[in-house]
Amino acid sequence: MELVFKYIHSVWAVLVLVAVIAATINALRGALGEQRPYLPKDFKLALSALILTHLQFVIGLVLYFLSGKILWFSGISASEIMKNSELRLYNVEHPTVMLIAIAFLTIGYSKHKKKRTSQQKLKTLAIFYSIALLCMLSRVPWSQWLGTWSDLF
Repeated sequence: MELVFKYIHSVWAVLVLVAVIAATINALRGALGEQRPYLPKDFKLALSALILTHLQFVIGLVLYFLSGKILWFSGISASEIMKNSELRLYNVEHPTVMLIAIAFLTIGYSKHKKKRTSQQKLKTLAIFYSIALLCMLSRVPWSQWLGTWSDLF
C-alpha cells in the first residue's frame, strides 16, 4: 500500500509543480510584464494549482502515516530524527515546508479574489505563488523523487 501511495504522490507532484510553475509565471508576466486585464485563464490557472496542491497534501498525509521513513511513531526519539539529515527531511522539513507552501498558495488565492483591479490581483498571485513555489522547490527530496521515476521505467 505504501508503494502505491508513493508512486501516486510522485506522479501527482509533477502535476502540482507544472501547475504552480504555470500559475506563477502567468501571474508574474501579468503583474510585471504586460499590463493586461485579469482574465478567466488567470483564475483557472491559479485555482487549478490550488486544487492540485491540496489534493497532493491529502495524498502526502496518507503516505506520511503509511511510510516506513516516518519514525515518530516507532519509538525513536526526536533527537535521533533531528540528527540524521535524511530522517529530518522526511519527518520534519518536507511536510512542514510543503504545508507552509500550501498556506501561501491558499492565502494568495484568497487575497487576490478581494482585490479590485487586474494589476492588484495579478501582483498578489505573483507574490504569494512565487513564495510557495520557492518553498516547494527547496524541500522536494530530489534524489528520492528521481529514484522513484527510474523505478517506474
